[in-house]
Amino acid sequence: MTEEKQSSRFEKPISQWVKSGIWCLVYILFIVWVGNYRWLLGLPVVFDAFITKFVPWTWWKKTKNKSLLAIFGWIDAIVFALVAVYFINTFLFQNYQIPTSSLEKSLLVGDFLFVSKASYGPRVPNTPFSFPLVQHTFPLLECKSFLEHPQWDYKRLKGFDSVKRNDIVVFNFPTGDTVCVKQQNPDYYTWCYYRGRDAVRNNKEEFGDIVYRPVDRRENYVKRCVAISGDWLQIKDNQVIVNSENQEKIPGIQFNYFVQVTGTALTNDMFEKLHVSVEDRMLVDDRIASMIYRFENVAELAKKYNFDPNLQIYHFPMNEEAKAKISQIQGIKLALEISTENDVFPLGGGKNWTRDNFGPIWIPKKGMKLSLNSYNLPIYERIIRVYENNKLEVRGKDFYINDKLVKTYQFKMDYYWMMGDNRHNSADSRYWGFVPEDHIVGRPVMVWLSLDKDKGWFSGKIRWNRFFKNAER
Repeated sequence: MTEEKQSSRFEKPISQWVKSGIWCLVYILFIVWVGNYRWLLGLPVVFDAFITKFVPWTWWKKTKNKSLLAIFGWIDAIVFALVAVYFINTFLFQNYQIPTSSLEKSLLVGDFLFVSKASYGPRVPNTPFSFPLVQHTFPLLECKSFLEHPQWDYKRLKGFDSVKRNDIVVFNFPTGDTVCVKQQNPDYYTWCYYRGRDAVRNNKEEFGDIVYRPVDRRENYVKRCVAISGDWLQIKDNQVIVNSENQEKIPGIQFNYFVQVTGTALTNDMFEKLHVSVEDRMLVDDRIASMIYRFENVAELAKKYNFDPNLQIYHFPMNEEAKAKISQIQGIKLALEISTENDVFPLGGGKNWTRDNFGPIWIPKKGMKLSLNSYNLPIYERIIRVYENNKLEVRGKDFYINDKLVKTYQFKMDYYWMMGDNRHNSADSRYWGFVPEDHIVGRPVMVWLSLDKDKGWFSGKIRWNRFFKNAER
């Protein structure tokens, strides 16, 4: 190439040089943030795209075939959009829809949220080659939306804040690493506990295929962080106690109540005023009393809660505001649902804890050591084996980690305890344990759309009053 042709490559308008400088600076700042300076090798590519153009990036624009020009124009726009969405979704914001009532009445089913990944620091993807806006499976196609290899180790970029007590947090489901495709609730490990591992794996008709998912491809959950690393947590009669202090009052918190009406039955209008969804309204009969609440029949349940077995008994969740409203109705009798079942974390650990009376339990903190013994091993075993990838063996009264005799274990990550505000209708840490720091996705910052599943488009389906609501508390 002659010197004249080479010099002409640099003869660009000032505006083009400005664009090049801005994009090169953005690229350098991004690399500094990510901390992978090998990516600086890509800087000449950015410069070439604006100035030198040794690579004919827009060769298709020179074609005289209008049909081909239109097709490549669409391809160019789609590729650019997908790349932009991938980076925005990975490092800045993600859309999330509230699928269940576990956080009501703080966040409602049908709320669509902007989740800030920059708040706690975005993670470098474990699976970098994935299709944007699809968590793990393509709809309809029912195939993976990501490549399992390569997989990168956990790394989190610097964020603006850290997870604090009572933050609402989006995270990957910790026990969602192994999934029964046809039976995902409860999780695979709970099914194995009750039915046996072989029974679960060999019964494809009921459970479907058993699949593995990397951390960033596991289901997204949203709960409230009630305890952070280093905290002691206990629940006494539904009161959350952290470091010997009661959790601050959260207006949206709900509990389940049995309700009996001696007069007129509760109407749809009454339920709407109490903000009780259609799905949550339950009239208890013998089948429900035995199947869900584990009483022999309604009469036995009525005896437990001092109700009249000949009158109708309802069951639904309420917060303090709804409880105050229904208490004003003449002939109403309320009873808080009390759980005596100990099918909570750690399953098989012999703790005799329940959903409403749990702990005390210590939340692990990075760098701190734990003295291992038979009491705390069931609580922290999954952390040691799975989340922190160690070989753990128990030989008599001795503990071996990675074939070394040990008496203590030092944690490699921080952990969190997550619970729903709908306390009796939430599958949370009380059932599957700790959330590791590498599972944290981000913080919901705003509701941008809210749809009521119980109403039609022309009868109040869109909850206009929730638009742009702060979703952080």
